Amino acid sequence: MTRLIFLGPPGAGKGTQAQLLSKTCQVPHISTGDILRGAVAVQSELGKKAEFYMSAGELVPDDLILDLIRERLAESDAADGWLLDGFPRTIPQANFLETLLEEIKQPCDFVVNLEVPDEVLVARLLSRGREDDQEEVVKNRLVVYRDRTQPLIDFYRNRQKLVSVDGNQPMESVTNDLKALVQA
Repeated sequence: MTRLIFLGPPGAGKGTQAQLLSKTCQVPHISTGDILRGAVAVQSELGKKAEFYMSAGELVPDDLILDLIRERLAESDAADGWLLDGFPRTIPQANFLETLLEEIKQPCDFVVNLEVPDEVLVARLLSRGREDDQEEVVKNRLVVYRDRTQPLIDFYRNRQKLVSVDGNQPMESVTNDLKALVQA
């Protein structure tokens, strides 16, 4: 069983690495970003609400995310493990998740923090070509990340769950570091 939470700024490679590790560990990659972008694309009720925040580079409010996570972790494919990408992003979300994981008896193994310098992140994000990845929005997303998400590093470090991985190396090297972590 593998249960990991991926932290790191936008563009750090969380989604890419979680997808690769998901196949290796045979557990679902649960990306709140993908779920939200899908909801926006089909213009669901959640998607319409989330679109306003996402287009401004802001975090989608907790009340729009929390039920989504609870429902997703209750699905049968997540019973034997999961890789969470994009959640939690704030201390209140981390507290919610900690309580939820205790309730459903699915403790997290590690919290992986992918570390990448800001100038590399901006270049990566601008090269993706997503509609919400324009320079002003990208820079705002990094500011929002630093203000709201960075405290999670201390939160999980204090719980002895945090493992930092250098995300500014070749993709295969990052993948090998993550595989070594889950096989340890």
